Amino acid sequence: MNGPPHIFDRYLYARRRARASGTDFLVRDVAAHLAERIAAVNREFHKALDLNSRQEGFVELQVASQNWVCTSPFRAFERVTADEEMLPFAPASFDLVTSVLSLHAVNDLPGTLVQIRRVLKPDGLFVAALFGGETLRELREAFAIGEGEIAGGITPHISPFADIRDLGGLLQRAGFALPVADMERTVATYREFSSLVGDLRALGETNALSERSRRFLRRETIEAVLAHYLGRYSQPDGRLRATFDIVYLTGWAPHESQQKPLAPGSARTRLSDALRNPETSGKS
Repeated sequence: MNGPPHIFDRYLYARRRARASGTDFLVRDVAAHLAERIAAVNREFHKALDLNSRQEGFVELQVASQNWVCTSPFRAFERVTADEEMLPFAPASFDLVTSVLSLHAVNDLPGTLVQIRRVLKPDGLFVAALFGGETLRELREAFAIGEGEIAGGITPHISPFADIRDLGGLLQRAGFALPVADMERTVATYREFSSLVGDLRALGETNALSERSRRFLRRETIEAVLAHYLGRYSQPDGRLRATFDIVYLTGWAPHESQQKPLAPGSARTRLSDALRNPETSGKS
């Protein structure tokens, strides 16, 4: 029986995240948005788990609970060395699980979501943000065309990102109640291409694909990639555009107190009555 696809080199990704210089780019704003969603729930969380969020983002989340377990090295809280794909926690251990810009790089996201659901207590909350949709579509296209022109073929450089509809479906399949997936798009602009690369390095999000080429890019290839990027995705002032789609996920561990959808046929009022519009026959 085949296991999950091996898309990412998880060891390399962990090393690049550990070496990342740290940046507020996207991280703090995304985490603050998650913190607002948690605060809107208007309840206390007594034991929380954070999965591999950067410290800049965790600063925004930490007020949600007094007791945290973190899989990133935050000295002020209990730390557990763990991979998101193999969570070493007992069932029903936490009433809150968070993750900021990390889950997009797991190989088995469906399995990871199932594990998150398992470690949540009944009526526990899961909130996460991850890159999705058309993130870095400009860079992906520039590599595909530039490398294709010079090398006669392409190698993977940009991670595949899940579609929002797929992510919403994965929440349901994992057994979450009241699942919600929504997306916000940020279009950043850069004076130079090197500044975009610098932001990706500071995030620890450079190429960690298992099928990446181990060879350095030829100078001619880099020039072709830059030429396409500049020719198609530069603004009138010369700044370069880069798209980042952030998908926000929310789900609850099932509990009998939660609102449930009505069973088919159980409605007491017809839609036409509710709309104050008489029903008409389908015949002409």
